[in-house]
Amino acid sequence: MVIERIVLMVAGLMVLASTLLSVYHAQEWLYLTGFVGANLIFSAITGFCPMVKILQKFGFEHGRPFK
Repeated sequence: MVIERIVLMVAGLMVLASTLLSVYHAQEWLYLTGFVGANLIFSAITGFCPMVKILQKFGFEHGRPFK
C-alpha cells in the first residue's frame, strides 16, 4: 500500500472513530475530529504531513493513490 492511501485511510478512520465516540461517549472527542481536519488543511497548504515522514521511516513508498 502506498503512503497516500494510508494517510487518507487513517484520516478517515480517525474522523469516523472520533465522531462515533462523541455520540456514544463524550462530546470532547470532537476535538480530535477538528484536529484531523486542521491537519489535512495544513498539509494541503504547506505540503508537509508528519504522518508521511513517519511512514517513510517505516519503509513505505510514494505512489499513485488513485488509478
